Amino acid sequence: MTPHLSEQRSDVRGQGTASASIEAAARREVRGQRSEVRGQQSASGNQTPSSVLRPPSIRVALLTGGGDKPYALGMAAALTSVGIHVDFVGSDDLSVPELLANPRLNFLNLRGDQREDASTKAKVLRVLKYYARLIGYAAKAKPKLFHILWNNKFQLFDCSLLMLYYKLLSKRVVFTAHNVNAGKRDQNDSWLNRISLKVQYSLCDHVFVHTDGMKSEMTSEFRIPATKVSVIPFGINNTVPNTSLSSAEAKRQLGIGNDDKVLLFFGNIAAYKGLEYLIAAFSELLTKDRNYRLLVVGKSKGPESYWNQIRRGITSSEIADSVIAKIEYVPDEQTELYFKAADVLILPYAYVFQSGVLFLGYSFGLPAIAADVGSLKEEIVEGETGFVFKPRDSSDLARKIHNYFNSELFRNLESRRAEIKAYANERYSWDKVAAVTTSVYSRLLNSRI
Repeated sequence: MTPHLSEQRSDVRGQGTASASIEAAARREVRGQRSEVRGQQSASGNQTPSSVLRPPSIRVALLTGGGDKPYALGMAAALTSVGIHVDFVGSDDLSVPELLANPRLNFLNLRGDQREDASTKAKVLRVLKYYARLIGYAAKAKPKLFHILWNNKFQLFDCSLLMLYYKLLSKRVVFTAHNVNAGKRDQNDSWLNRISLKVQYSLCDHVFVHTDGMKSEMTSEFRIPATKVSVIPFGINNTVPNTSLSSAEAKRQLGIGNDDKVLLFFGNIAAYKGLEYLIAAFSELLTKDRNYRLLVVGKSKGPESYWNQIRRGITSSEIADSVIAKIEYVPDEQTELYFKAADVLILPYAYVFQSGVLFLGYSFGLPAIAADVGSLKEEIVEGETGFVFKPRDSSDLARKIHNYFNSELFRNLESRRAEIKAYANERYSWDKVAAVTTSVYSRLLNSRI
């Protein structure tokens, strides 16, 4: 293991709660717990979360809202591992064996079938049925605490009327804001969007975010008290299958040569993702080296005009034969193929605070080259887990890609993959997510007494 990355891992182990901000957040939340819980938490030091908090009386409703499947499954497993009893509100695609077999988890399939190929009428009906089931469940639910991981389909309803309904039922509501203002990120912000978010954040008893920058935005733009906001890591993706498939075999299955230099863009395709900068950088690289290959894998999200513009840029140029594009939703079972075939993950984002795709890449030990936006620079150990480039600068991105393929990191990629995976499993451990989350739960529920 390289000294720098080894030091980073040592720092992570020594912190105990992932980072200074997480540790401070945990300490602040613990102050509000009962005296015996405070004593346990303050004396815990390097104890694991399971030895710090195991309150058998806590029961929480985890409302997944159809969001990131690996994150929802990871959160459920983390909470139940420390003794929390969970009502897990999900859908068919979240009905996995390990979840159903969990004795501390009550799986409630309120969302049902979520097939993309369903008719418009069927989609409308299933959304309406879901809201009816959710409203009925909330009225009879045993948990006094609702933790919303994502909103549902209708933001105005979710942020206002549904929140007011939960509060009228005397529920404590916790919300994980993976994006403080997705409208701003997606360049379709409006006063109505901001008001609805303000209402939801104000009605929440506590809000979780993933970076200090997100917390600053929450407190400054939406005037939410800092004491109501905690920073937690974005838990590492440990549910996507990771088999013995080799990099060479993955490349062979995609028709890519062993000597090709493979770049991967993975995830939803939207304007804020900055794919156009990667296309421009890739074109520049190919003028000097025809061994580069680009994988563009993900579903177009947002205005189709954006993807159409990207597609025309690919098909009408000399890079077309060097690009493999799979523009559709990729199920978990197929995800491994692309991350194993790739030599590096590219995050050319124009605007974002953090990226779940980065952590997915880390779970496969894949280095990343990311734009210096949001907290991405903080998540990359320069030269050890990847590199950072200037945002919206395709020439700088091309330079960093060229430098990467001439670096020790790439030359020793097979051994470095294992090191990156180990580093990420420590830094973004679900145990650390559970430690902060359960302390917040305890404080909120104990404050009712």
